[in-house]
Amino acid sequence: MEDLIPHLEESYQRNGSWEFMKDDARNWSLLLKTTRHRANSGTAQSTPDLAGAHLRFTLLDANRQFVIGFRDMKPDALFRALISNGVVVGWLALTPFESVITVIDQRFQKNQLINHLLIGLASLLFTGFFAVKIANVLLSPLVRLTQATHRLAGGDYTTRVEVTTRDEIGRLSTDFNQLALTLERNEKMRRDFMADVSHELRTPLGILNGQLEAMEDGLLDTGMETVKSLQSEVAALNKLVNDLYELSLADAGALTYRKADIDIGALLRASLQSYEDIYREHRLAVAIDLPEQPMLVHADAGRLQQLFKNILENTLRYTDGGGRLNITGKREQQGWLLQFDDSTPGITAAALPRLFERFFRADASRNRAHGGAGLGLAICQHIVEAHGGSISADASALGGLHLSIRLPTRLT
Repeated sequence: MEDLIPHLEESYQRNGSWEFMKDDARNWSLLLKTTRHRANSGTAQSTPDLAGAHLRFTLLDANRQFVIGFRDMKPDALFRALISNGVVVGWLALTPFESVITVIDQRFQKNQLINHLLIGLASLLFTGFFAVKIANVLLSPLVRLTQATHRLAGGDYTTRVEVTTRDEIGRLSTDFNQLALTLERNEKMRRDFMADVSHELRTPLGILNGQLEAMEDGLLDTGMETVKSLQSEVAALNKLVNDLYELSLADAGALTYRKADIDIGALLRASLQSYEDIYREHRLAVAIDLPEQPMLVHADAGRLQQLFKNILENTLRYTDGGGRLNITGKREQQGWLLQFDDSTPGITAAALPRLFERFFRADASRNRAHGGAGLGLAICQHIVEAHGGSISADASALGGLHLSIRLPTRLT
């Protein structure tokens, strides 16, 4: 610093002001380098400026206004006056090394903070952009699913959603389509059921009403034949209502069963005995082949008797006169197998899977005298399944219908 002062005073006297030095970093650096070189000229080896003193000098004018040098000068800087012709024309300041380090640290910290803010802002914008993209990808199928749900809740059971992925949303869309399909089928079944019920109820009621009006007008004799005709219609109507009531209880799980250990072989023979006369009238032969030992099951005798009577009535209605019915029973590993085979007419392959549907008739052209209401086999299915068994239908070797009933064995 002492070596630099004479050079600065000499430069001021030569130029008359500090304007030659303002904003001239090259001239300032050259002056510092020359002074340092002169200071070291008398030594054997140059002393390195490890503390960076030449970077910590600040040149000020007489009013201590900055001219050139280290801008971040601190109050603890070391000042030396620059005199020309006995007048102070400027000041040379040297900021201590520790203050420079602190300033550098603060500057570095400030730069780091700005860089972190810029990186954070860029990351936020980048993340937000991709978040919006991903949200659109995820929300689009959910929005479609929500809209489809609203339409489905409004009664539009034909609503379906497109399945475009195999992830959770894709599986949810598949389940939604399956639900909509089930609701659509159930709605169709409900409408068909109501139409069938109204038709089956209207027919006997119409006949009863017509016969009663004819009797009232004197067009129909009020003898026993007329009474028997009315009673037959009332019986048909009563059976239809009872069958519907049975099915409604079965659907609600309220159909009662009083189970006990019974011999289904003896029960089947007793049921068949009650139909011997009417089978003989229709010239239907019956062959029964059951094991000699008791066929024990844990079941409701009344419900199984209803099951056997429905099957026997079904054979009676749909088997041609002069035909036959073969009944066989045998032991299986887990229960008893009962088989019913009747003769012609047969059932088409397309109609077999629907035999246990309510109001389904294999031949829609059959009249009520032969066809019934189409509820018997549906009730049979409920009874068998309530006993833990199964019932199936197939074509018979005799040309008619083959029914297989499996009931679990009563283990002792």
